[in-house]
Amino acid sequence: MNVSDSELMLGKLTASGYDAVDGPEGADVILVNTCAIRDNAEQRVIGRLGELRRFMGRDTILGVTGCMAQRLGPKLLETDSRVSLVVGPDAYRALPQLIDGARNGERFTATDFDLEEHYEDFQARRFDGVKAWIPVQRGCDYRCTYCIVPYTRGSERSRQLADVVRETEEVVAQGLTEVVLLGQTVNSYNDGTSDFGALLRAVGAVPGIRRVRYTSPHPNDFSDSVIRAMAEVPTVCEHVHLPMQSGSSRTLKRMLRRYSREDYLACVDRLRAAIPGLTITTDIIVGFPGETDDEFEETLSAVREVGFDDAFMFKFSMRDGTPAQRLPAELTVPDAVVDERFERLKDLVRGIARDKNMRRLGERREVLIEKEARKGDGLLQARSRDFKTVIVPGDLSMIGTYLHVELTGTTGSTFTGAPVAERAALPMA
Repeated sequence: MNVSDSELMLGKLTASGYDAVDGPEGADVILVNTCAIRDNAEQRVIGRLGELRRFMGRDTILGVTGCMAQRLGPKLLETDSRVSLVVGPDAYRALPQLIDGARNGERFTATDFDLEEHYEDFQARRFDGVKAWIPVQRGCDYRCTYCIVPYTRGSERSRQLADVVRETEEVVAQGLTEVVLLGQTVNSYNDGTSDFGALLRAVGAVPGIRRVRYTSPHPNDFSDSVIRAMAEVPTVCEHVHLPMQSGSSRTLKRMLRRYSREDYLACVDRLRAAIPGLTITTDIIVGFPGETDDEFEETLSAVREVGFDDAFMFKFSMRDGTPAQRLPAELTVPDAVVDERFERLKDLVRGIARDKNMRRLGERREVLIEKEARKGDGLLQARSRDFKTVIVPGDLSMIGTYLHVELTGTTGSTFTGAPVAERAALPMA
């Protein structure tokens, strides 16, 4: 969502006569688009603002945008005299005017919520030449006790299906063939007429689209309609990122996740029964207040039972203004205990992923070449439909193209692949 918002802002500024530069040196305007989901993210922003000072001329405009801007508002102006603009996620439309004002020495905070704002008339300036991030929903109504998102992005609201389809058609016209539908609880999408299942069908049917992904869904919102669409629409990929957060029903209740361990496992079973070969990744929080040794063991056992293909794992980060702040101080899990649990969870997740990936060696996959591999040296990074990262040989001209490969090796998380000829279609009987 952060990347998508940055693309919207760049599109708006480009339409107003600005152009992007490759670095902060000599820039007239520097905007730092921020996340507030964890304290570590905010600390990095504060460090980045300090680093940017050395690139700023006398007339350079420095602004902070996004969720951290929404959360802290005027405090950012008070704590950093060089910051002229603090702009929340619903105020990007005013950026050109705010920048003009800042040139006259004014300082602004724009953090009002606008529950009608979807930026439909913005032409995003996309960073990625391979896939497109398309927001279909903004805000969240779930109010999990640890989460700052409802307080930085407001209440849930969905775009009209026709608008999402129109943007998808524009993406195809730009030469992109993969889209990622974005929402805080994306599968709760409903525009008043159509649900997320209908949206998957409509986007998946746009001529030229080859892959449809989405993130992040909520386990409670996998209706029969959504699961059928995933199973029946050929362009919808065989991967779902399904945040679990904890494998303990007691911890989940304190998190206000609104499902139990059994509910989550039943959702996994429904998805796998409908979509053969589905890969599942997840989010897990370690050390949520009150998490006991037994509750953590329940998380480990749930990880074993599901057999996740990968997981984003986080140590609990208290956010000011969230309901978790009101939990009794004695429920705080000591840092040393959190650190030990985190290492155990990480080892388990990576071990399961490594074992599953070893069993996939020799399989053939269609991959989309996304970018140059980190090591370079004639290697490219590609992604399979089931969200596996595959490193293949090739040159930069191949980025954005599809390739059939055989999985020849694995580091445990990443595959290496060798190109193979596409299998010829069998004649009709």
